[in-house]
Amino acid sequence: MVPTTEECFLLLKKFQVPGHVIAHNRRVHGVALYLCRLLNRHGERLDQAQVEAGSLLHDIAKVRTLETGGNHAQAGARLLWELGFPEVAEIVRQHVVLDTGTDHGRITEAEVVHYADKRVKHTTIVPLGERFQDLKRRYGKSPEAMAWLEDLERRSLLLEERLFQKIPVLPEALSEVVE
Repeated sequence: MVPTTEECFLLLKKFQVPGHVIAHNRRVHGVALYLCRLLNRHGERLDQAQVEAGSLLHDIAKVRTLETGGNHAQAGARLLWELGFPEVAEIVRQHVVLDTGTDHGRITEAEVVHYADKRVKHTTIVPLGERFQDLKRRYGKSPEAMAWLEDLERRSLLLEERLFQKIPVLPEALSEVVE
């Protein structure tokens, strides 16, 4: 079961997600939806409703976990699982870090949302390098955290390569083509 776009916005309101987080989610949604549609036109079989809901709800627990501690991706996934949205919960769970060992032939809904989130700094579509520079500045407070972010950046670049091998758009053009 996947919530509609309207239901996603009602959930964001119900769980008191602030406007700036909703604005970020909207921009991630625009990037994810654009990529989903383009990938599907070029042979992928992504579930668009899952991509839409996952991108709109990916940070549903972000502010709550900033206040209480914990992993916002895990907390958001738990919340959505409890609400009866297991497919969307899986996407939300993986929006920060993708599971390893996934099938590298087929692009997944979680990969599309994960990548879209990595391309949006606040509400601006930016290159991965710029996004990770910001993430390292904000969260790379220890050598371990910095190493983790550098590994995540490397894996995100590999994902970008996989995604854009399948479509006739360059990563640099995303900010021009996404509304």
